[in-house]
Amino acid sequence: VQLQASGGGLVQAGGSLRLSCAASEGTLSYYYMGWFRQAPGKEREFVAGISWPGRNKNYGDSVKGRFTISRDNVRHTVDLQMNSLKLEDTAIYYCAADRAMPVSRSAPFWGPGTLVTVSS
Repeated sequence: VQLQASGGGLVQAGGSLRLSCAASEGTLSYYYMGWFRQAPGKEREFVAGISWPGRNKNYGDSVKGRFTISRDNVRHTVDLQMNSLKLEDTAIYYCAADRAMPVSRSAPFWGPGTLVTVSS
């Protein structure tokens, strides 16, 4: 499967953005999906994961209560709703597809990433 993330941009602190991940080739069916992010000079960090078909979700500690992951199995998309954004949420966000939970940094399929910049 080939992944494509969209929805990144510039937002003020306290604002919201919604990222979307779609399959540009193949389908997201049966894959466990995740969002990761990487800020300059930092390691790639787990943000959120969702099982197939979507019953189980998990979140990184830094985003719990602010971010929500969801999937639409008809449209084959996985979204990340980001609320109450903070300066430290600035990063390139990547979606990933894996064959098990938890979705990990060794997931076999990755999209190219979308930049989220939070300004003060």
